Amino acid sequence: MYQSIENITFTIAFVFYVASALLFFVHISKLSKRVERVALLTTIGGLVLHTIAMAARTIGAGRLPFSNQYEFALSFAWGIVLSFVVLHALYRYGAIGAFVMPLAILVMGYASMQSKTVRPLMPALQSLWLTFHVSSAILSYGSFALACAISVIYLIDSKRADDHKILAEPEVSDILSYRVVVFGFLMLSVVIISGAIWAQKAWSRYWAWDPKETWSLITWIIYAIYLHLRLRKNWRGKSAAWFAIIGFASVIFTFVGVNILLPSIHSYAT
Repeated sequence: MYQSIENITFTIAFVFYVASALLFFVHISKLSKRVERVALLTTIGGLVLHTIAMAARTIGAGRLPFSNQYEFALSFAWGIVLSFVVLHALYRYGAIGAFVMPLAILVMGYASMQSKTVRPLMPALQSLWLTFHVSSAILSYGSFALACAISVIYLIDSKRADDHKILAEPEVSDILSYRVVVFGFLMLSVVIISGAIWAQKAWSRYWAWDPKETWSLITWIIYAIYLHLRLRKNWRGKSAAWFAIIGFASVIFTFVGVNILLPSIHSYAT
């Protein structure tokens, strides 16, 4: 029963996300100024259904949906949409939805191609550290996806006349991206630290230069350089936007590429 609920709500949430992305595109195309509210409500409706799908998975599996590639993709997409909804509640920039929702749709599409089979947790994953470690990763990755979308908006607006900009002032995109990266970087730091502590308890070592660990560190370094340059050199604009996009590309490789291309002790997350 729970699997049926999960499948149905997952599918409807995906449809809602596609609809909201299209509505946000209509919004930024200036064809309709009233469509933003409908797009946001559609997004929230999809998020509610997405949450139900995750809850059904949790109840059916007897654990949080954090242990394999399908479950993390499901949670990752949820984190992306949640990050956008929270940002909209704070700043009211609905146009960002036209760029962040497609990212959520792609991650949901990736999740749909993964095995949904519920498997028992291997001993190393039977820990409360799993919840802490992966939930931090969801918030971190979701924030970096949002920062990437905002940076794309900045790059587009930097080439447009004032009356054709997606957001009224490019500086808005620049500072929003920075603020979101700060939060994502904090969460990624928690991911790495909690992972090291968990590894010590599970395998009696804090760090082993496993590909997943290594690429997580590379991603952390990319964003650390970004923040260092912002704070020390007052560095911003196109260069900062491209750095945020490159950082998210590293996030995607850490999430997908490592699992597909590189042997890893994290290969259970497939």
